[in-house]
Amino acid sequence: MNFNKTTNRSNTESLKYDSAANYGKPDGLLPLWVADMDFPAPDCVTSALQERVAHGIFGYAVPDDTYYNAVINWFAARFNYHADPRWLTITLGVVYAINMAIDAFTASGDGILIQEPVYYPFRQSITANRRRVVVNELVLQDGKYVIDFADFEEKARQSKLFLLCSPHNPVGRVWTVDELRKMVDICVKHNVLIVADEIWCDFIYGNRQHYMLPALMPEAQDNIILCTAPSKTFNLAGLQNANIFISNPNLRKVFRRTVNRNGMEMPNNAGFVAARAAYSHGGDWLTELLQYIESNFIYIDGFLKTNLPTVKLIAPQGTYLAWLDCRALDVTPDELEHKLLHEAKIWLSRGDSFGALGAGFMRLNAACPHITLGECLRRMAAAL
Repeated sequence: MNFNKTTNRSNTESLKYDSAANYGKPDGLLPLWVADMDFPAPDCVTSALQERVAHGIFGYAVPDDTYYNAVINWFAARFNYHADPRWLTITLGVVYAINMAIDAFTASGDGILIQEPVYYPFRQSITANRRRVVVNELVLQDGKYVIDFADFEEKARQSKLFLLCSPHNPVGRVWTVDELRKMVDICVKHNVLIVADEIWCDFIYGNRQHYMLPALMPEAQDNIILCTAPSKTFNLAGLQNANIFISNPNLRKVFRRTVNRNGMEMPNNAGFVAARAAYSHGGDWLTELLQYIESNFIYIDGFLKTNLPTVKLIAPQGTYLAWLDCRALDVTPDELEHKLLHEAKIWLSRGDSFGALGAGFMRLNAACPHITLGECLRRMAAAL
């Protein structure tokens, strides 16, 4: 795969490239904000979709055993998670599944625990369902975010459900075995249900390892709802396919009843065609992709140190998102965003959209060709 090749995404109904006016942004921006990649999906995916399109009939569909085997074998081979096909529920996406879990397992006013700065739909899903946001603030310590476990336990006492982001978006942490075990132990102790968003599990760098929560702690898996999807890994977000694993039969029954009550009884035909192909044949493509994105992170770090030392990259352990510490610029978040939008002509995600602790940070999507990334950074340096 030639990841250096640029693809014109304008006028393709792309949220990333074609929605500036909808968000009140100026025209002509270089967008590195929302988390989808500027790389085409692997050939195995496009070939499978072309074959289905050539068939010409797009009626109601139900995936067969080949789909379930592809999904389960992927996680077994890469993360030693050996799931039962009966545990799997297909949904429109992970955010949809999170909303369904909140609806199914909590009541109005219940506390739901999150670790900010965190993926902003977590907070939005809680408030939209009229639940109470409970925040365990991550602590930036020597250039790395860590968990205040005393505070985590105090907040768990106030919560009915915990939304875990693993690996963490936007700060890029890959949680260690000890960190994961401590969080699970505390949640089990206080009867807090865990909804684990592990959509970034395939993006791990260096000699680190991602541990899928129910595989790490099978003794606690009946207290865990595991959310996965091929959307980040293979750039398939628009095909709306997520795979939710629930080993606890009672939780699974309630979850599925809630999903069906909300009108999602059948999966997206194209979504599961693409997912099956990706999980069956996309491994080599992913290996090349990870090497390319890791080289992009190295480039960002070197560029900032040389050309814009007041902006620092929080060393990413996972995801393809660069979390940039811009606090030394001594400007307000509004001023920072204005400079980037109107002077640099680049569109990044504001750090405070991930919670108050993100003020003074920006999130940059590094899953793009090197030439695109270089242009973004040069514009940023010139403006700041």
